[in-house]
Amino acid sequence: MSFEHDHPSAALLSRRRFVLGLGGAAAGLALLKPGTGWAADALSASAASRHPAVLRGTHFKLDIAETPVNITGRKVLATAINGQLPAPVLHWREGDLITLDVRNRLPVSSSIHWHGILLPFRMDGVPGLSYPGIAPGGMYRYHFRVKQSGTYWYHSHTRFQEQTGLYGAIVVEPRDGERFPAQRDYVMVLSDWSDSDPETIYANLKKMGDYYSRTEPTIPELMRDARAHGISTALKQRLAWDKMRMSPRDLSDVTGYTYTYLINGVPPAGNWTGLFKHGEKVRLRFINASAMTYFDVRIPGLKMTVVATDGQDIDPVSVEEFRIGVAETLDVIVEPAADRAWTVFAQAIDRSGFALATLAPREGMRAEVPAMDPIPSLTMADMGMNMAGMKGMAGMKDMAMGSGQHMAKGHDMSAMQGMAGMSMSAQTVPIHHHYPTEYGPQNTKCIDVASTALDDPGAGLRNNGRRVLTYADMHTIGGPIDDRAPGREIELHLTGNMGRYMWSFNGVPYDKARPILFHHGERLRIVLINDTMMNHPIHMHGMWSEVETPDGEFRVRKHTVNVRPAQRISYRVTADALGRWAYHCHMLYHMDSGMFRAIVVK
Repeated sequence: MSFEHDHPSAALLSRRRFVLGLGGAAAGLALLKPGTGWAADALSASAASRHPAVLRGTHFKLDIAETPVNITGRKVLATAINGQLPAPVLHWREGDLITLDVRNRLPVSSSIHWHGILLPFRMDGVPGLSYPGIAPGGMYRYHFRVKQSGTYWYHSHTRFQEQTGLYGAIVVEPRDGERFPAQRDYVMVLSDWSDSDPETIYANLKKMGDYYSRTEPTIPELMRDARAHGISTALKQRLAWDKMRMSPRDLSDVTGYTYTYLINGVPPAGNWTGLFKHGEKVRLRFINASAMTYFDVRIPGLKMTVVATDGQDIDPVSVEEFRIGVAETLDVIVEPAADRAWTVFAQAIDRSGFALATLAPREGMRAEVPAMDPIPSLTMADMGMNMAGMKGMAGMKDMAMGSGQHMAKGHDMSAMQGMAGMSMSAQTVPIHHHYPTEYGPQNTKCIDVASTALDDPGAGLRNNGRRVLTYADMHTIGGPIDDRAPGREIELHLTGNMGRYMWSFNGVPYDKARPILFHHGERLRIVLINDTMMNHPIHMHGMWSEVETPDGEFRVRKHTVNVRPAQRISYRVTADALGRWAYHCHMLYHMDSGMFRAIVVK
């Protein structure tokens, strides 16, 4: 493959990438007129894939091969299915028996995993666990009955092929029709594209964990904080982070410095457009198929009714914005109230760029593109610091809690004097137990306290003036699949060393870990505690994860569960699927660095 290699100098950011993928994309839209030099060429590949092809039926033929694309103005090779990026949308029907013949035309092994689909483990598509993979020139037949409905996706589970374009949407039609019907229905596949070879990206991260970060705190910001809170408070905050050898801006490992953010394979300037007629309901099936990026999504001026998450219908909830973790899906219904264009705006969590699309009554229309929000800063609370040690720092609202950070009733408030008006609805719990393996080189911090809040939207979204979706808002219709109380609890800590770019569970990487044993038919509780300062989307293959409140009340059924920094979250699992299953963080480079386990159900 031909890729452009990154260089740490920000001066090498090209004009093409700035216009097409970075935070100033809106400023360059006027340059992109048909037939005008590089701009027209840059859009040539994306224009053909504005609406991915839809394959319907019960028997599918999929070819994996290298395919030329031009997303940023430079022609490179992607890993694509049937010559398309994203891959074709697969439209199935609940209850049907599906056959997929997948041919690998790459010079290396490949695979496809059907994300969130319940199936026999031999059909799951994870090399080394469910099968050997698909050899170069080989073919594998996937064959299974569809047991569910909703929005899902598929992607390679081989090395970094997902980063180079091997992903696509799955829409499963309910046998009895949609519970929440709409007149229009669009998949909205969010992704992050780089012209750089992912092996180079990974090598850069191993050399320097913050290689792609361009948002580290600066001296001018220190002076600003000093003016706001006093020089002593500002210095204490900065020194506290330096002492931990961590950064409050450690939001994304890979950023808009190398990424161009796409919707349905189209960069911001490409103006992917979904059409509607006045008065219609429009269903948008958001799929975060990115390798490493969390997106904060909104449609300015238009409320969204969330009706499903990870393919499962929920009680409808009206919101203005949502954060979607890597590998999660969210279905929303909107009702445009005016005969005009509306911007679908998906900014990266670190505000290094955005993906962009338009809803409009006619092609060629655009709406105003909003400015990106300020770059979020993590707080000491996000780091799981014990606030009792912060007495006398009354002015450090940003350091201690961030804008809108919640605290538990009964939590030590001595450090929080003068912070009237802060929300006290959430809970925190002390973390007394850490595995001995967490104190090795694989992990740099063991948190003191963890948030158990499900109503915290996370850094950058707290108290932003918009109604933001949280897990506390979601309730899967029909309740849990299994009413039994858990008979066993498994606690796992999410651990990492950002400086050496190592990720793991309990401080043990995959190549040194034993499989996790589930007894067939048992009901378990999985407890995840995030000792790191990053969000982690944790995906369990083959079985549902049913998120519960801190009191054990069922909330929402998921295939991928986001765990915020310094959060403790629990969910119930019914071990109803015999076989060997993958369990991992869905941040692609985290998974490959070791945050992966095998689950054996027997």
